[in-house]
Amino acid sequence: MSESREWYQEEHWVKVFTASPEEIDPDSYVTCTYYITPKEGLDLRSAGIYAAAEQSIGTWTTVKTMTERVYKLAGKVFHAEKISGEAGIVKIGFPLELFDIEAGISHLLSIVAGNLFGVGAVKGIRLLDVHLPKEYVKAFKGPKFGIEGVRRILGTDKSPRPHLGTIIKPKVGLGPKETAEAAYEAAAGGVDFIKDDETLTSQKFNPIEDRVTHVMDALDRVKEETGRTVLYAVDVTADYNQLWKNVETALDNGANCVMVDFLCTGLPALRALAEDPSVKVPVHVHRCLHAAMTRNPEHGIHMLVLAKLVRLAGGDQLHTGTAKGKMEKPGAGAPTLLENYSGVRGVRYINDFLRSEWFGLKTTLPVASGGIHPALVPANLELLGYPDIQLNAGGGIHGHPWGSRAGAMAMRQAIEAYMQKVPLEEYAKKHPELREALQYWGTKFLGEE
Repeated sequence: MSESREWYQEEHWVKVFTASPEEIDPDSYVTCTYYITPKEGLDLRSAGIYAAAEQSIGTWTTVKTMTERVYKLAGKVFHAEKISGEAGIVKIGFPLELFDIEAGISHLLSIVAGNLFGVGAVKGIRLLDVHLPKEYVKAFKGPKFGIEGVRRILGTDKSPRPHLGTIIKPKVGLGPKETAEAAYEAAAGGVDFIKDDETLTSQKFNPIEDRVTHVMDALDRVKEETGRTVLYAVDVTADYNQLWKNVETALDNGANCVMVDFLCTGLPALRALAEDPSVKVPVHVHRCLHAAMTRNPEHGIHMLVLAKLVRLAGGDQLHTGTAKGKMEKPGAGAPTLLENYSGVRGVRYINDFLRSEWFGLKTTLPVASGGIHPALVPANLELLGYPDIQLNAGGGIHGHPWGSRAGAMAMRQAIEAYMQKVPLEEYAKKHPELREALQYWGTKFLGEE
């Protein structure tokens, strides 16, 4: 081997680990889009070849056990395009035969992500997207309910509108009865959905059994008084064995929805939960921990990939981000040519995928959450797409000066105003709850990108 060239720059290996776009059949390859920043002195294509080899059949040097048969399993770079300096987009096709489909998402991630993020041939690498062949997707059941199933439960299927959700606040500290009272007030005010915050499971101050019993009693009262069904997503997040105990406790006490922090429990746990025939309620998916992978625009895994895997695993609802709110947008600061993966457009791209046809799998309802209050409703609906979306407001409901019921009313009024194409200020003239919210919070977060 030449001392002046690395093995992955040798003509033979370039041929093994590259292909033309026409050679990559989308039905026979899992194709991945990466944003790669090569190490100094290395060109983009060579960095891509290194990644393709590392994640398929290669290693750091030539090995004697490599055969022509093994070559057929090589990952292949079929697109490399510089965007910023030496950094840019690299697309790699991995032969479907590489994947143990029965091993599911765990094995998929070991190939399309795996060791990539620590290899020395790159300064940074970000998995932006993954295209899965029909044969792979059809091996999964996907969401049990999907958007239409959730709408049927809530009675919005005949006249679709954005759903309104809330999170019980304060984040933790309330007891079961206090949680139920907050839930009752928000439900009476018009929310469609109530969830535990992501850090609440079954602590001593608010055990699942007592909490679910009290909250579901409160929602039964709302049903009797208004005729509306309200979903309550009980956080069952835990290590595997305890997760199933939490699920059983929640369902035995009347829960009509469960919630899981999927990155904390793992995608296989989400899949098991969604596919279990005894779980006859929607699965709401929270994404806490995601920013450890998604926030850096030059390294990690984009939320789009995680969203695809959540839908594959069976999540009925998924937090995807806001257009206006307190959380940073995915990939903010990424090169402008990466339009579908950056900022608010990146969130919309994710939402549109979750709402789209995907080899017959049911859809997943995108959820916007994080600092939303009534003044932000029009911008979020316009930029993120509607009516198939849920807006969750925690502080934006429970922080209303007149209480949680008025906070929920104000949010519903903001949604109504937008759907009727009436400016919020105009609608607020006849809706005091909305008027008070606009005066109290003003346009907080509205001007932030």
